Amino acid sequence: MNIAVYGGTFNPVHKGHYNCLKTALDSLSLDKVIVLPDRIPPHKSAQGLTSGKDRLNMCRIAFKDLDKVSVSDWELKQQGKSYSVITLRHFHEKYPQDKLYFIMGSDMLLSFESWFEYKEILTLASLVCVSRENSMTREKLEQHAQKLMQQNGGEILILETEPFEISSTKLRKMINKSLDCYCYLDKNVVKYIKDNNLYV
Repeated sequence: MNIAVYGGTFNPVHKGHYNCLKTALDSLSLDKVIVLPDRIPPHKSAQGLTSGKDRLNMCRIAFKDLDKVSVSDWELKQQGKSYSVITLRHFHEKYPQDKLYFIMGSDMLLSFESWFEYKEILTLASLVCVSRENSMTREKLEQHAQKLMQQNGGEILILETEPFEISSTKLRKMINKSLDCYCYLDKNVVKYIKDNNLYV
């Protein structure tokens, strides 16, 4: 089987995340995608991070119509920071005969060499970099991917999806100010946020 792992803070999960995942499903012969909200993000500030339970529930709502996608609380149950290499080791042991893919955004690929044990990550999974930013040229990503592969081996795939020009940080500020976010978030995620008084 071809299994993809898609981790993130998802604080909150938005249509950019959905488009990224849908692009990977449409472009690759994936049999399964495992979405994992992280417990403590190693590359971002945890300030303003809503509970793991709420982020897990929002992911289940946002991706519910994608039948090959399952949302896992595995990272949320671990101790310490959510390092991708630890997660990939786990799924490599769980699915030793299957091919693993690791889905990330374009900004993540450009800082990939700063990741904990990044060289090992390249031995555990093929990287799938999905660009969703107008300012990020495919040529720049391709050049960086080639450099990484030449120096470290592994496989890096570059995919493009429709641009999504807002961050979760900006969305949280909009929600806090009661601004309309329906164009950026699944309507049922908006309802969940309002029902649970998140980001206020």
